[in-house]
Amino acid sequence: MKKLFIVAIAALGFAFSAQAQEGFGAGVNLGLPMGDLDDFYGFNAGVDVQYLGAVSETFYAGGTIGYSHYFGKTYDAAPGIEIEQEDIQFLPIAAVAKFMITEDFSVGTDLGYALGLKEDVDGGFYYRPKLGYRIADSIELNLSYAGISLEDDINASTFNIGFMFQL
Repeated sequence: MKKLFIVAIAALGFAFSAQAQEGFGAGVNLGLPMGDLDDFYGFNAGVDVQYLGAVSETFYAGGTIGYSHYFGKTYDAAPGIEIEQEDIQFLPIAAVAKFMITEDFSVGTDLGYALGLKEDVDGGFYYRPKLGYRIADSIELNLSYAGISLEDDINASTFNIGFMFQL
């Protein structure tokens, strides 16, 4: 009887941990621009809202929408000529896939399109592979690499750290 009780408690615990992944979440992240944008932007900050539904006990799918802000920096265009780069912003809209490796570790990706929010900035294909670690019942620490494929083979990419809060 004692073994059955322990198995039942463990099963309930797993069920509740799986359900904690479902539903709405809100996230914040900070990132360092890489590649094509490294010389022109100092850092990136973003927020997102997502919804995930369970496809199986370990696989979740849904959608996300967010806001990503690249903060411009002053750079040397030529000897004695400094230019202050204007900030740019994007609105990523994407499908989300998330796979729970263990009860606390996950891998996933966002795939979609990021709309440019400045008049002279077009959008592009958006991708964001992620690693997650649940640090509390409703808080996940995320490491991610976000990229936006822009025109002229320019890639707006960042390495990010952030938190996702289950609502």
